[in-house]
Amino acid sequence: MLGAAAVLLSACGSSSSASSSATTASKSVDYATCSSLASCGGMVNLVKAAKAEGALTVTTLPDDWANYGQIMTDFQKKYGIKINDVNPEGSSAYEVDSLETLKGSSRSPDVLDMGIPFAVKAATKDLLANYKVEDWSQIPSDCKSASGQWYCDYGGYISIGYNAALTKTPVTSFASLTNPAFHGGVALDGDPEDAGAAFSGVIAAALGNGGSFNNIMPGIKYFEHLKAIGNFIPVQSSAATIGSGEVKVNIDWDYLNVAYENALKGKIDWKVVIPNGVHYASYYAQAIAKYAPHPAAARLWEEYLYSNTGQNLWLKGYTDPIRLSSMIKEGTVNKTYLAAVPAVSGTPVFPSQAQLNAAQTVILANWPKV
Repeated sequence: MLGAAAVLLSACGSSSSASSSATTASKSVDYATCSSLASCGGMVNLVKAAKAEGALTVTTLPDDWANYGQIMTDFQKKYGIKINDVNPEGSSAYEVDSLETLKGSSRSPDVLDMGIPFAVKAATKDLLANYKVEDWSQIPSDCKSASGQWYCDYGGYISIGYNAALTKTPVTSFASLTNPAFHGGVALDGDPEDAGAAFSGVIAAALGNGGSFNNIMPGIKYFEHLKAIGNFIPVQSSAATIGSGEVKVNIDWDYLNVAYENALKGKIDWKVVIPNGVHYASYYAQAIAKYAPHPAAARLWEEYLYSNTGQNLWLKGYTDPIRLSSMIKEGTVNKTYLAAVPAVSGTPVFPSQAQLNAAQTVILANWPKV
């Protein structure tokens, strides 16, 4: 899928002197400022320091999003570090706000997973730490900040998931969602003013209605029309709202809609399509809080996510991890997980950072009006 866009250390020792050396190195490292695995004293010392901290605070990571439930469980088992997931149903905007309001507090998040425009905003406000994971070179240069404040993690395509039992006419495009069968049931994954998935849904709708990355007003007007005819509802899509029948159509990332399809199999005939003429793809971004209360655990978390293990676990969640191209070449990709990722024909399109920033400005100014 997105692979076209993306052109663990181990150590062992048996002597007491080696153990003493590792302890000394660990004490001499400032984990709040070390910016690479090497400058953090290597994996052995990083693990030791992270275990000493004993906790990691994350935010806005639902268990059913990109396989984060398993990722968090496996990380805790592997390292014995307790993860505190604050506000799992939060948004990218909430993450930036929490960095500002909780700065210097023990309740501040250690790590972030947010839409790229929000990561750039947090970096501009000097809220993110500089850190480059071990496989930094495998992350495309246009998908990370040069200093290591943020870096792409996984991505997918905007798709349409729908209850196929409600209509005999298959959904093929955004125009299909004006079908009266979907009255009071078309939803986004959050509010486009502060949620990355909903924000991208509006951009994709613009592309599907005569707009472009430089003109997303057609996307906003599209939802205004859906609301006027009674199809759009301001309800956040989720496994619960889809399972209850409240949400009949979900405009969202393909990996989330496919996860819903599998979770609801036998209960709802949930179909997932990439709308005709719209191949809008995007990545989310990882970052470490500059004032992380558990700085060593935060850095260990990022190393875990970008290791072959972490990348394959994201792949298991039907996403395209950022290192996918390299892992396919290296033969380290899980082929079973890869085969389950939705197949997409067509060329993915990506907006520039300037276009994303401009789109965000337009949405913030116009979405509340409509």
